Amino acid sequence: MRIGFRFRAIPFVATVLLVALGIVLGRWQDGRAAQKIALQQQMTARAGAAPQAVGAALLAAADVELRPVTVTGTFVRDWPLFLNNRPQEGKAGFYLLMPLRIDGSDTHVLVARGWLPRYTGQFDRLPEFDTPAGTVSITGMARASMGHVMQLGTAAPVAPKAILQNLAPDEFAQASRLTVQPFFIEQSGPAPAGDKLVRNWPAPSLNVEKHQGYAFQWYALAVMALLFFVMTGFRRGTKQND
Repeated sequence: MRIGFRFRAIPFVATVLLVALGIVLGRWQDGRAAQKIALQQQMTARAGAAPQAVGAALLAAADVELRPVTVTGTFVRDWPLFLNNRPQEGKAGFYLLMPLRIDGSDTHVLVARGWLPRYTGQFDRLPEFDTPAGTVSITGMARASMGHVMQLGTAAPVAPKAILQNLAPDEFAQASRLTVQPFFIEQSGPAPAGDKLVRNWPAPSLNVEKHQGYAFQWYALAVMALLFFVMTGFRRGTKQND
């Protein structure tokens, strides 16, 4: 038996293309992971900084993302909003959002006041909560987004007491016609005694591991394509003489 390798042009071209594709996309995913690791380090440094005061001047969301902030103002009591499908410890519930009018200005910022449980089997029944009257000082973490969940069907209009799946500050600004900072504040600290609000916010994730996993898969594709070409070439090149 004589084993030889038979070169075939079309499988060779296909293999080269697959190997090149795997390497290029693997390197791209590695680059995305590196970018997010650097961003994560930057955000970790921000999280340890002194709170930044939020005033009337509009700030860029990217400049304050995951930075401790503080703001003083008055809650707009007739504009509560409820972000649905935000479970906590296995229980269904909402994030309560309310605009806060910043002292001495017409600028507002959306404050995520906390999590509230949903009444079992009563989808349209809103949870009860208290809103402090007068001027309050809020501390918390600036967030460009409160997360995104799947939206089935047509989104509900942004209106007072609306139950929403997702919300962006500019959508609220358009619906309310208020001047709004382009970010949210996740309020920190314990809720007042007797209040049902829970402020156990999920830790932010940049999904670095996802990009690293994708990179591994693309590199594996390149290796498998090369091995398949070599192994099938030897198999087809096998000859037997009497």
